Amino acid sequence: MALLRPHLHPFHSNTLLRHSSYPSADAGGGLIVYPTYGRRHHRCCSAIAIDAPSSMAGVTPIRWGYTSVQGFRDEMEDDIVIRSDALDNFSYAAVFDGHAGSSSVKFLREELYKECVGALQAGSLLNGGDLAAIKEALIKAFESVDRNLLKWLEANGEEEDESGSTATVMFIRNDVSFIAHIGDSCAVLSRSGQIEELTDYHRPYGSSKAAIQEMKRIKEAGGWIVNGRICGDIAVSRAFGDIRFKTKKDEMLKKGVDEGRWSEKFVSRIEFKGDMVVATPDIFQVPITSDVEFIILASDGLWDYMKSSDVVSYVRDQLRKHGNVQLACESLAQVALDRRSQDNISIIIADLGRTEWKNLPAQRQNVVVELVQAAATVGLVTVGIWMSSYLS
Repeated sequence: MALLRPHLHPFHSNTLLRHSSYPSADAGGGLIVYPTYGRRHHRCCSAIAIDAPSSMAGVTPIRWGYTSVQGFRDEMEDDIVIRSDALDNFSYAAVFDGHAGSSSVKFLREELYKECVGALQAGSLLNGGDLAAIKEALIKAFESVDRNLLKWLEANGEEEDESGSTATVMFIRNDVSFIAHIGDSCAVLSRSGQIEELTDYHRPYGSSKAAIQEMKRIKEAGGWIVNGRICGDIAVSRAFGDIRFKTKKDEMLKKGVDEGRWSEKFVSRIEFKGDMVVATPDIFQVPITSDVEFIILASDGLWDYMKSSDVVSYVRDQLRKHGNVQLACESLAQVALDRRSQDNISIIIADLGRTEWKNLPAQRQNVVVELVQAAATVGLVTVGIWMSSYLS
């Protein structure tokens, strides 16, 4: 998560610690996955691949790969949760990307799941397939959890806690997936090697339709944007927590005056008409057809340093080599680190188990693309030689 005051430390973490995986009585006997953290620094979390049990005869179980790496941050603020067979044949997976501390993430890891289960009527709405009802339920769950989080921060004497967290949540069954998303993590899907981006970034900058909508909403709420940051502060426009942009907006203005970030005259003209950061999720229904290979959920510590098309190509290549989704997940995180990712990196890969990876032919680049690239290279070299001769 890109923040106003990121804390970077010159260390590179390659030490693997393990996630904990254990049965849960409230998850229908499935597995729950949480990170088990070790030392404060040099922290990386990983786990073995898991088959999600299925009660549907003849259905291939999902294989999970997941990892969470601290990287160059001085605190691990990400979190991941996987609950296999959580809601009547639906598995639950979530990536949380925290910022300004880990308090909000720690609250969300349990509370968001419980609230979603209640709102979805223990899975009956998911099985009913009424997208309008599912959207209403998940929006209600997200907004309710956010209100409870803000109350919890204040009740625990943590009103000065400016932490927040994005969330990308997936309920997935063998034939369909529902994704609820706030923030700047991302979910992508591989369909026979073709990339599909399933979510939009909630950031107040850029020229995409989603970015323009976010900037309009923030300004209508009375906020302003400086260098792609709300009030010159935060670079994500939808998140849990972030109390200063919700119930503590007036206090935020006063603090800004005290710190000399803006004048009293400027503040006197501000009139808030809503929250600048909201926890209202986008909801997507994704059919899981026979050509869907895998879905990746990951924090922006990955996507800010690798294009989604490159991520999908890399994972497919890894699975073609060894078929182990967990090894592919860990290797992908290492690639992001090698590309000098400055953020925490959390990744979940759900392999639908339908692809015979060892029998999949090697990917070949389009011949036309190869010819164009070759011609361009020859042209550049020719121009360079001509310029050198001309100047000499």
